[in-house]
Formats: sequence, structure tokens, C-alpha cells
Amino acid sequence: MRSRLYNGQVSRADVADPATLAFLVIPLFLAVGFLAAVWISWRRTGAASRAPQATAVALVSLGIWMTVTWFAASSGALQRWDATPPPFAIMVLTVVLLGLRIGLGTVGRRMAESIPLWILVAVQAFRFPLELAMHRMYERGVMPVQMSYSGLNYDILTGISALLVATLVYRGVAGRRLVRLWNVLGLLLLINVVTVAILATPRIRYFGDHNLNVWVTYPPFVWLPAVMVLAAFAGHLVIFRALATRPGDGGPR
Repeated sequence: MRSRLYNGQVSRADVADPATLAFLVIPLFLAVGFLAAVWISWRRTGAASRAPQATAVALVSLGIWMTVTWFAASSGALQRWDATPPPFAIMVLTVVLLGLRIGLGTVGRRMAESIPLWILVAVQAFRFPLELAMHRMYERGVMPVQMSYSGLNYDILTGISALLVATLVYRGVAGRRLVRLWNVLGLLLLINVVTVAILATPRIRYFGDHNLNVWVTYPPFVWLPAVMVLAAFAGHLVIFRALATRPGDGGPR
């Protein structure tokens, strides 16, 4: 498995494996959810006539981003660690900028105003199956242990707790204070694993030559940083905006 991944090749058997399939299914699930959220938020914030246009723009933008990152990985461009700056670093910076643009821009504002708080929290539960799939990659020797929950990655706690917090908010048992605390901790855990991933790249090699993070520069795993980290980061920002701009306890609407 390691040689196939490091050569950028994934066989049909690999794709059929649930652990590998997760890196295709979860990003597509998030993409569909994002488009649905754009459509709903535009309609709920007094811009129903512009909902089709906004959704179309989101669809095209998302399609371009996912295609470009996939091509950059499959073509070998992201594996150029000797370049300055490394293309992978440019992609990570772009993910941060896109997350800020989505979370703090018009899209994030409309979602924060219209999508129930418990749903915004529940979406982050995708990080639970993602972490299970990542741990499987570690067990196969594809991913460094530091990026798994057996190492320095504790983001699985965010995914598990998202369902619990969302349920409590939906039922009115808990409210904004719990969500704010959970959101801060979730963002910190995300920053932690991203930092670990960057430290493990070939340009830094903080954890040694036997624990290098190169697997995310190959498809389909490139969508881990390009789509899933982006969704988690932007999602936390939207939750912060919802807490700051919207009254109520975040229950059903």
C-alpha cells in the first residue's frame, strides 16, 4: 500500500476500501452540504431570487478548486518539496485564505443568520469518521503516527462531541455558552493537527525521516487539506459569527 500511495497510484481495490473511500465520500458530502447551505441561506435571508445564481457561483468555484487540487496532486506538482516555496505550502496558505473568505464573507454571514446553530455544530461530526480513516492510514504505514489519534492528533474528540453538543442544543438542554466553549476547543484541535502535519513535511522533518507527511500530496488524499480542513476551519468561523450576531439558543428553526 505504501509504495502505491507514494507513487501517486491507487488501485481499484484501494478505492473500494472504506478507509480510502472516505477521502472521496466525505469531501463530496461536504460539497453537497455546502451548496445546499448556500441555497437555503440565500432564500432565508431575503434574497430568494438570487439563490440560484449564488448556488451556481458556489458550484463552479467549488468545482474548480477541487479539480485544481486533484490535478496538482495527480500531476506531481505538490510533491516538489525542493521548490521555494513548496507548492504544498501555497495550497495550505490558500486553504487558510479561502476559509477566512467563506467564514467572514457574505456566504458566512448569510449562513450564520439562517442555518440553525445545532446544524452548524452537527456538520463538524464528519471529523469522527475522517479520523478513523486517518488512523487506518497510519496502521498501513502511509501516514505518520503523529497525525493519528495514537500520536498527537486529538481532533477525533471534536467529531464525537459535535453530535453530543448538537443534540443538546437541539433539545434546548444546552445553549450558546456550551457551543462557544466547544467551538474554541474544536478550532484549537484543528490548529494542532494542521501544525503537526506541517511539521512532518519533508521541508521541516520535525519528527524524523521515518515520519514524513507526503501522503496528502496524492489523490484522493489531497482533499483532506483542500476540502475537509477547509470545511472545518470555515465552519468554526461561521459558528462564531452565529453566536455573535444571532439571538436565541440555537435550537430548531
